[in-house]
Amino acid sequence: MMVKNVKKLYLIIFFHNLIPAYVIERLFWEQRGMTVLMVILCEIIYAVSIVIFEIPTGVFADRFGRKTLLVFGSVLSMFEFIILLFAFNFWTFALVVFLAGISSACTSGAWNALLYDSLLTVKKQKSFEKIVSRMNSLDFIASLLAALSGSVMAKYLGFEFNYIVSAVSMFLALMLTIQLEEPQRKSYQKKMGKNEGFFMVYVRKSISFYKTNPKVVSIITHAIGIAACITYLDEFWQLYLNEIGFSVLFFGLFSACISLARILGNLLAPYLLTYFKVQSIFLFILGITTVCFFMSAIYPGIIGLISIILIFFASGVIDPVVNGYLHHHGNSEIRATIESIQSLIESIVTFTVGIGFGMISSSFSTVSGFMFLGAISCLFFLYYLKSTQGFFKN
Repeated sequence: MMVKNVKKLYLIIFFHNLIPAYVIERLFWEQRGMTVLMVILCEIIYAVSIVIFEIPTGVFADRFGRKTLLVFGSVLSMFEFIILLFAFNFWTFALVVFLAGISSACTSGAWNALLYDSLLTVKKQKSFEKIVSRMNSLDFIASLLAALSGSVMAKYLGFEFNYIVSAVSMFLALMLTIQLEEPQRKSYQKKMGKNEGFFMVYVRKSISFYKTNPKVVSIITHAIGIAACITYLDEFWQLYLNEIGFSVLFFGLFSACISLARILGNLLAPYLLTYFKVQSIFLFILGITTVCFFMSAIYPGIIGLISIILIFFASGVIDPVVNGYLHHHGNSEIRATIESIQSLIESIVTFTVGIGFGMISSSFSTVSGFMFLGAISCLFFLYYLKSTQGFFKN
């Protein structure tokens, strides 16, 4: 039964990311009157909604089951694209990103928690990174197919058609999510009965987990910093290409290259773990990311595009490595909550980075904004380099 969960998760990942709307998202928003500053404000609303709902949804997933939260998140994701078809002002877009934040909060902790515990039930938890890598690869394959078809559909059928197809794909993901089985696990629910204070019990237990695992905190903190920078690269590479003179028809091809880079990074991650320590892998990835952000800003053009692709390759390696490191050190009782806390902190950091990126991009250019992201990446790289000189020797 739990093996079937993994197979269903593969399909859910595929349809959840078969979204041709993403390849023209920023152009669609711009067409509907959304400026870069308005987009940044929406990103802030998205981050705030995650801040509000992230930990409560993680606790509810651990307390009442991960499947319920995943189904609710899938419903919201489907309605996001339906609403966007009728979005012509800032507040409608703001509503969409608010719902997207709730959806992200519902799935961020529950997704990997359900996967890990499904594997734990059949004593295959050591294959977690490999499974995550394959799922992420399916994610990017779906994104690649969506990008290649999406740019053509947008050119000849209009931007709105991409959003209709995306809503249908989300509906299929929802139908598959409903068929998932909740894995058996230990729970505080059995220990506490109807104790109304269950929420703080889960939160205190999760905070205690981080306090007693400083190495996990170090890895997670720096992963969050890089993830925040990559978020804005992911959001605004379309405007970057537009600024340096590329046609919308090229967007699909470039998005496909990004997906391929992420696939290669994900597939490489489990093999790197057999030869290198997590700390060594992470330090190398931080270095590559920092250099490539600067290169994308200093040399806008072919060199810049190659640098962006390398950043996405690095992000592909980071994701399964960090997720595996977190869940191998965690436990089933609070698995969703500890990941929700991670996601909450990431949202706060992303919000902070977004303010600087938005101000610089609006005042100067997207290319200048990428230089700012390079500076932020450099700070995290230098701090991690300093911490590894003494901390991980112990």
